[in-house]
Amino acid sequence: MPHAGLMNTQDSFETEDGALLRARLHIRGARRRLRQGKISAGIVTLYDALLFALRWYLSSPERREKLSLGPKDALSDERQVLALLQRSHVLPEEFDYHAFDALVEKASEQEMPGYDYSELLREFETLMNCLGVMPFNESDLPPEDTSTF
Repeated sequence: MPHAGLMNTQDSFETEDGALLRARLHIRGARRRLRQGKISAGIVTLYDALLFALRWYLSSPERREKLSLGPKDALSDERQVLALLQRSHVLPEEFDYHAFDALVEKASEQEMPGYDYSELLREFETLMNCLGVMPFNESDLPPEDTSTF
């Protein structure tokens, strides 16, 4: 993954700042991979960015208290978290997680060299803006080694 050597991976699971950094590193890495024609790898990297963006969002008590949390909402299930964020008007209702998940599944199984990712990237960046993960200044991130995958 694009965070290799740029952050403490354990931090991304344990701290709010670590989850945000990992999400942003993966957004940057996914964009690069997509531009380089590594479409499947870029799509899978976007998925990881989404998971850590959700982790980051939920790690803040201030953000979490604004959600319409129900007794059956499982905050460890990204499908339920996305539905909760849509129900709470944080994310647009139009985002189709099932279609995105199916695309990620396909990308994890095969190369997709002819796939036009422009609409996917536009929708993904809208989600990241709604969550507050974007925009960000890439120069604030650790420098990327572009020789990595």
